[in-house]
Amino acid sequence: MAAVSVAGEWQLLYNRFYRKLTIYSMQWGRIDLSRHRVAAAPFGGPVAAIRDDSKIVQLYAESARRKLLIFNAAGRPLASAVWDRPGGRLVGMAWTDDQVLVCVVQDGTVYSYNVHAELCAPQFSLGKECFEQGVVECVFWGNGMVCITEGFQIFCVPDFKNPVPCKLADPGIEEYPLCVAVIEPQYTMSGNVEVLLGVGDHVLMVEEDGVQQLGVGVGPFQKMAVSQNGKYLATFTHDGRLLVILTDFSRIIFEYPCESSLPPEQIAWCGLDSVLLYWDEKELLMVGPNGTPVSYMYDEPIRLIPECDGVRILSNSSMEFLQRVPDSTVSIFQVGSTLPAALLYDALEHFDRHSAKADENLRLIRSSLAEAVEACIDAAGHEFDLSRQRTLLRAASYGRAFCSQFTRDRFQEMCKILRVLNAVRNHEIGIPLSIQQYKLLTAPVLTGRLINANHHLVALRISQYLSLNPEVVIMHWACAKITASSAIQDSSLLEILLDKIKLCKGISYAAIAAHADKSGRRKLAAMIVDHEPRSSKQVPLLLSIQEEDSALVKAIDSGDTDLVYLVLFHIWQKKPALDFFGTINARPLARDLFITYSRSYKHEFLKDFFLSTGRLPEVAILLLKESWKLEKNPMASKGSPLHGPRIRLIEQAQKLFSETKEHNFEAKAAEEHAKLLRLQHDLEVSTKQAIFVDSSISDTIRTCIVLGNHREAMRVRAEFKVSEKRWYWLKAFALATVRDWDALEKFSKEKRPPGGYKPFVEACIDADEKAEAVKYIPKLTEPRERSEAYARIGMAKEAAEAASQAKDSEELFGRLKLTLAQNTSASSILDTLRDRLSFQGVY
Repeated sequence: MAAVSVAGEWQLLYNRFYRKLTIYSMQWGRIDLSRHRVAAAPFGGPVAAIRDDSKIVQLYAESARRKLLIFNAAGRPLASAVWDRPGGRLVGMAWTDDQVLVCVVQDGTVYSYNVHAELCAPQFSLGKECFEQGVVECVFWGNGMVCITEGFQIFCVPDFKNPVPCKLADPGIEEYPLCVAVIEPQYTMSGNVEVLLGVGDHVLMVEEDGVQQLGVGVGPFQKMAVSQNGKYLATFTHDGRLLVILTDFSRIIFEYPCESSLPPEQIAWCGLDSVLLYWDEKELLMVGPNGTPVSYMYDEPIRLIPECDGVRILSNSSMEFLQRVPDSTVSIFQVGSTLPAALLYDALEHFDRHSAKADENLRLIRSSLAEAVEACIDAAGHEFDLSRQRTLLRAASYGRAFCSQFTRDRFQEMCKILRVLNAVRNHEIGIPLSIQQYKLLTAPVLTGRLINANHHLVALRISQYLSLNPEVVIMHWACAKITASSAIQDSSLLEILLDKIKLCKGISYAAIAAHADKSGRRKLAAMIVDHEPRSSKQVPLLLSIQEEDSALVKAIDSGDTDLVYLVLFHIWQKKPALDFFGTINARPLARDLFITYSRSYKHEFLKDFFLSTGRLPEVAILLLKESWKLEKNPMASKGSPLHGPRIRLIEQAQKLFSETKEHNFEAKAAEEHAKLLRLQHDLEVSTKQAIFVDSSISDTIRTCIVLGNHREAMRVRAEFKVSEKRWYWLKAFALATVRDWDALEKFSKEKRPPGGYKPFVEACIDADEKAEAVKYIPKLTEPRERSEAYARIGMAKEAAEAASQAKDSEELFGRLKLTLAQNTSASSILDTLRDRLSFQGVY
């Protein structure tokens, strides 16, 4: 009996059953579809309605102003807004895939509204031509739109997310087309939209780069509709025929002659198996490839809303869903069915009546029990009636008890899906999704739509039930709560928010705080962001709400130097210098990072900081570094020194060093450095050679001697108190450099050198002048020094004799042999002498 009552609701179209389910009784009051423009979103989305200004209607006092009304699919009001947009008559209105309501007015201006009837994106224009010619008609798909102007030009917006209008090829027509349809970009070879225009006895296919004639002689066409997969085109001809053609017009699939030659008001696909034709307030005809069409009569206007698996039928009083009956449902409820699923369903009825027939049915289908269980589960998923879902699931559970190979996961998954679907189908929510639509839409998108409609509790429960991340739900709820709670004090609202936010670990408190700040509640924002555990999120927001001190503390506590620098640069730009110095000086990490950065890029600012904090030696060091970077200055005039910037900087550094007793050495060094620079500058002026500045004292003395300026060399020696021993080394090498051997010999005889004659020996050897070196080697007092000196100039015999006089002669002989290793003859002589001396008992 149950199967008979279920199947009695079906209509047979050739060999396929269809059913029309009443989902809701509309709760929207006196809305009359014949007097309103209506746009319904797919996937059970909201319905937008606005009074049709092209029709004469009786106005009530409360409806004198034209309003944009938004309802859920059950007709429950969601929002409304007064329609006062300029630009002329409303030409087109449709919902995008993201549930944004797009409204196009006559001058080509496009407005976008969310489900709360709020403008959610900046308006944009379709261009100058649309403004001048005026838009006549719009055709929408997914996230795009095509419009036709009074000048018969076609413009396209491929994606509302990036609204860049483009003009398609000129169709070259002089009359408005009889009908228009669109093939979506995802179904075309080019990847661009294709517009079909019914013109004369054929169709023009218009693309961005060309126009093509199709189906010549088949038309004229009064109405067209493209199937969901973009492969088929349903057309109504001028002589009352319904044709289904491939979209490339290569073949006519089927043809049906209608009783009326008047074009239908609406034409739509019901899945991929049938086409619906609707004549105004009269008949809805469903036509399939074969068999007698099914007719439904209506005494009120309706709107057809195509879905992926059927058509929703919206009327003044109800929302219905017309679909092909799923195969699993047919296998169970078709009258006289003896398929395993029908027998299993029947077995449950017998079991409930305690009849032995239940066991008999199970034995009959034992080999096909898994198939029967699957069919019952699948049929339950396609049902909108709760009691029928429950009965089918009970039948599946009953059969699964006798079928060990059937896993429980499939059953549990269907139970979860049905609980979600039943929750959102409730008229309070008003999203009448079928299971096929739900699978295409996906659970995350569904929860996104729920939170956009402010159904946060349902969205949260679905997220938790399906193990989805509830962060998006709670985040949106918190932001919506802040927006709607202007009368609640910050502390009270914070408690309410934290009570829910803590349900989700890892949620971004900073994002919620940013919304609070954007809503004008800066104090609340500061209180919320204090709970943000991630410093990378917390610190930038604190800066944006002008909590610089807190931001600096948080950045320092995090140990992230990048964050500290971010705060430092922000404060640096906003605060006066002294306030900035005071802020960072109390925080060592911030102070050290500032100093590190400023040493490389901001010397002047760093000097100001050191001066303000009394760190004079640091200022002095900076001045010295600056002096090192400056190039030496040219002469102002011949014979007069220019005390340039470098000397002044060093003198300033010397004064700062002298302010503290701990830096006496640095002060003295700076003073001598300045004195040396002046002296070197004088030497360059007098010698007209730029070779003195930046050289050392020793190099300055050596250069003076090389240039023959012995008086200046003595002056440098006296000025900087160069020791006599060092003076001998410097002068000996300088004279050897210019190879003035007579002067060198004369210098050696002036008096006994304080450090001996080693400087003279080394200078001669360094100049590779062995003959001169021999003059001074015998004057060396130490045998070791004489031996090594002889060895270096290749005199092995003399080296051996000198070595024999040394106390550690054996060790010295070894070293001499290494020195003379490359000179084979000298090394041989050294070995002979050592052997002879050894034989004589010298050592």
